[in-house]
Amino acid sequence: MRKLLRILPWALGGVAGLTLIAGLGVYLWLLGSLPTTKGELTLAGLQGEVKILRDRDGLVNIRAENELDLYRGLGFVHAQERLWQMDFMRRTASGRLSEVIGETTLDLDRFFRTLGFRQLAEANLDHLSAATRATLEAYAQGVNAFLENRTGPLPLEFQILRYSPEPWTAADSLLWGRLMALRLSDNWRSELSRARLAGRFSPEKISALWPSYPDDGPVTLRGRASLVDKGVAERLSTLLPPWLEPTGASNAWTLGGSRTTSGKPILANDPHLSLESPGVWMLARLEAPGITLAGATAPGVPFLVLGHNERLAWGFTTTQSDTQDFFIERLMADDPDRYESPEGPLAFGSRDEVIRVRDGDAVRLIVRSTRHGPVMSDVIPASSAETGAVLALSWPALREDDRTADALYGINHARNWGEFRAALRQFHSPQQNILYADVDGNIGFVAPARVPIRRAGNGQHPVPGWNGEFDWIGFVPFDELPSVINPRSDLVINANNKMVPDSYPHLIAVDWPPPYRAERIAAALAGRGPHHDVTASVILQQDIVASGAKKILPRLLSVPPNSARGVMAISMLRSWDLRMHRNAPEPLIIQAWVWALGREILADELGGNYRDFLNGGLYTVERLIDEESSWCDNTDTEPVETCDAQIAASLDIALDLLSDRFGDDMNHWRWGEAHATKFSHPVLSRIPVINRLFAQNVESDGGDDTVNRASARLGGPEDSLFENVHGAGFRAVYDLADLDLSRFMIATGQSGNPLSSLYGSLSYRWRDGLNVSLAPETWAVAEQLKLLPKRE
Repeated sequence: MRKLLRILPWALGGVAGLTLIAGLGVYLWLLGSLPTTKGELTLAGLQGEVKILRDRDGLVNIRAENELDLYRGLGFVHAQERLWQMDFMRRTASGRLSEVIGETTLDLDRFFRTLGFRQLAEANLDHLSAATRATLEAYAQGVNAFLENRTGPLPLEFQILRYSPEPWTAADSLLWGRLMALRLSDNWRSELSRARLAGRFSPEKISALWPSYPDDGPVTLRGRASLVDKGVAERLSTLLPPWLEPTGASNAWTLGGSRTTSGKPILANDPHLSLESPGVWMLARLEAPGITLAGATAPGVPFLVLGHNERLAWGFTTTQSDTQDFFIERLMADDPDRYESPEGPLAFGSRDEVIRVRDGDAVRLIVRSTRHGPVMSDVIPASSAETGAVLALSWPALREDDRTADALYGINHARNWGEFRAALRQFHSPQQNILYADVDGNIGFVAPARVPIRRAGNGQHPVPGWNGEFDWIGFVPFDELPSVINPRSDLVINANNKMVPDSYPHLIAVDWPPPYRAERIAAALAGRGPHHDVTASVILQQDIVASGAKKILPRLLSVPPNSARGVMAISMLRSWDLRMHRNAPEPLIIQAWVWALGREILADELGGNYRDFLNGGLYTVERLIDEESSWCDNTDTEPVETCDAQIAASLDIALDLLSDRFGDDMNHWRWGEAHATKFSHPVLSRIPVINRLFAQNVESDGGDDTVNRASARLGGPEDSLFENVHGAGFRAVYDLADLDLSRFMIATGQSGNPLSSLYGSLSYRWRDGLNVSLAPETWAVAEQLKLLPKRE
């Protein structure tokens, strides 16, 4: 035994040493997955030489001798830097995650198989122009050239999940557009949420949860609530993971020459999506004879999505339009394989799907469809047994003749407003507000898409599908969609605010996001008069004044507090400058107060689902407490609580929460300590130990209603409350006096490889409002990789 005890430390040390050596060996081997950035490679399929330049930030400049080789080069670079992200995207959209992850993603796969994105992408190809298809094919050739010529191991995610990617196809690139359409379209979830509440609460009480909805607005579902399975509606509306949840928001403004120091337009744009790692965007400059593009590319897609060419710049914000409707299809009592229609009983369309499941049995799924669209309630098995009805989704993004890819190709090649607008005739989904500026001094705006015209109804609730009363009877003609060129004000602003007056003849939406950001942008721009330059727009994108807090604070501060701590908190808020700075305590106090108040008002009647209705943040709570709303009463208690009582009580609840997390000294509380941006990886963040190795936590300024949007998490464990989960993953300001002076930034880094020094290298500069250039001189000192055509 004594001998064993003498040997044991040496043995344990040896095992630890071998483990360390093995781990180091694996790490060094995995470093081989990093891209080759210097030298020469010979690739089949190229027509000429392609130069790929990278600066120290990994900013990419691709120079080709012809345009199709330019897209082959972009496909090659995207595969070098973001291969797993691209594969994860297409697996998600195709409903094939369970093949590599297992049964935990089975419901998600059912959802996407039912939507049929894969079949749609294949069908969309047949409707695209020859030039767009050639672009998609060239890009796929570039991706596959990397797969065929790589010499190192696949990136870490492939090793952990133990699989290899399949060759890339043109249809795979179209899947990105369908996923983006889903992320930027939220009405289907709002309809389900209203359906869950119908029958439980009065129309007036329900309308208060969506502040823009008029109190006397019609409630189509009244009397038909029993046909929607509430459990199915809840599960379906909460099925998507955070990175796919529809939470689109953005800022954009364009100023004409009368408002700028240069006399030429300036266009600023910062689209907002969930903040994740790797990020959605990758910066690039693309050059070939006849075309120069610079801005944000999306791995998996050959087009420049956001940016400028030689003559014009463009930016997107999401319209928040209502282009989705759930139709309640009533089953025939004597034949559940058919459903009612105005023409009599109809048979469901159907197709068989087989979902392979890692370490499990394959699952057969019968996807049904009606004349209105796919039966989404079938995602939840056996969902029609109780109600005798199913829910079918109508949505322009589910049409086989979608030509949005043609529109992006046309935008990239447009030389003037006429060509730009003509290209947008094919921009079918999702509806976006697209701002425009060109070197000739023109500015413009158009909101293209297929926007449905309904025979009746306002799109807010699931509607009967059996009588045709609420059917779509067409789409708003393109020439009648919102559009303007060179407005008299020489200014266009959109921050997801209402974009058309009440007199507009077509229904775009009933629900609109709050106007806070748009109001703040307009005020800031008005204050500068004709003295605006690029730097001013860069600074405005970083503005952290909480306009929403300014509106709700007088109401909150009018209520006497219940405690000495409350008195101190109110004193601090009275002197607060309304800036959501990460080093200030006041943003933390107001955010916790609003969260606690929303919970106290809603949780007694909505249970855990109250979080779904706090996404509007201050805007929702402001409406609920504006009058003596019935929501303020806690139905679990005997006395009837007033809104004033709830305001006072929720302040103490908020202060208790903050004291437990950050100590009792309010002056030492810091917004950034709670409001860090955690760039979560969809796989690595779920693995113990590894999640810490690749975690990025960046304390952040801003809030939900600041121009520098940084939405706080309002659900989940209390120690993760108020994390920054949604904001500007890309920022750009375009100078039409000299487009090479335009400025850019993305949220994480250029590389999607967790072992790369470029994986999160831009995160702090993004947080601090710094920017980079994509002008030619950026690559004066750069690593260069040449791709040469293989000679037969």
